[in-house]
Amino acid sequence: MASASEIELSNAPQDTISAVHFSANGHFLLASSWDSHVRLYDAKANTLQGQYQHPMGVLDCCFADVGFCYSGGLDSTVRGFDFNSNTDVTLGQHDDVIKSVKYCNELGVLLTGSWDKTVQVWDPRQRQRVTVAQQPDKVYTMGLCGESLVVGTANRRVWIWDLRNMSYAQQRRESSLKFQTRCLETFPNKQGYALGSIEGRVAIEYMDPSPEVQKQRYAFKCHRVKDAPSNTELIYPLHSIAFHEEYNTFATGGGDGFVNIWDGFNKKRLCQFHKYPSSISALSFSHDGSLLAIASSYMQEDGEKSSHPGDSIFIRRVVDSEVKPNTKPK
Repeated sequence: MASASEIELSNAPQDTISAVHFSANGHFLLASSWDSHVRLYDAKANTLQGQYQHPMGVLDCCFADVGFCYSGGLDSTVRGFDFNSNTDVTLGQHDDVIKSVKYCNELGVLLTGSWDKTVQVWDPRQRQRVTVAQQPDKVYTMGLCGESLVVGTANRRVWIWDLRNMSYAQQRRESSLKFQTRCLETFPNKQGYALGSIEGRVAIEYMDPSPEVQKQRYAFKCHRVKDAPSNTELIYPLHSIAFHEEYNTFATGGGDGFVNIWDGFNKKRLCQFHKYPSSISALSFSHDGSLLAIASSYMQEDGEKSSHPGDSIFIRRVVDSEVKPNTKPK
């Protein structure tokens, strides 16, 4: 059930929602799903503006501009779609599943990360691949930080690339978390990134490799629930991280069905929203920070189930008391 401060979008995806992304102007929302579709919503009007289909499940999508997007997934094909003209274009192919898709506005290039252990750079204007960068393992997640790309792979590797020179990785790191990387998102101020794992932890990391800056990195537990009958702690995977662009605070969504808002710089949780029908599979703040898209989909934490809540996207209107850091009086 949506609260008074949020709405549930109509015409929701029919299978697990893999990604949600707001457009630069704030109220158009792109959503990809395992039902093989990519959908465009007007989040304020609660209307489905358009959709297109891959042959198989779609694992990520991104905007190039308000009416044009890119996507990739189980069919390993990099596709673009123009919602204004209802036409699509195929840029090319990976050798395995495409897990992450990002568009770099600064350089006007598309980036795709795959289980084939590569990140590929595409020139949308020429509709061709320009670079193939080998990664240490399967790509699970990527984050853009200006002209730098942070890539999280299997076996807890994190490589940082300069998009202006993809001939080698600028930094080769290992996650400070002990378990598999699930998601990462870069700070709006471009100083670092937050990385989440399947063990319900978040690591705050900084781009500057100098020892002085690296002393600031830390990790914390989240998305854990006390089970009173057994007196044990249930640990849920972290599925998504989204930053508020103005305040540099961030939301996390986990398998426990909760969304938490964190002030990472002051190391405190600002609030927790109500429990959602199922796992939080994806999150996205609008660029003005007034809206938060929350995708709720069962993520198989308890194995196959004959029945579980349906897939939903909620649009929450956030207020400063939920996302603004607490400032101490001087």
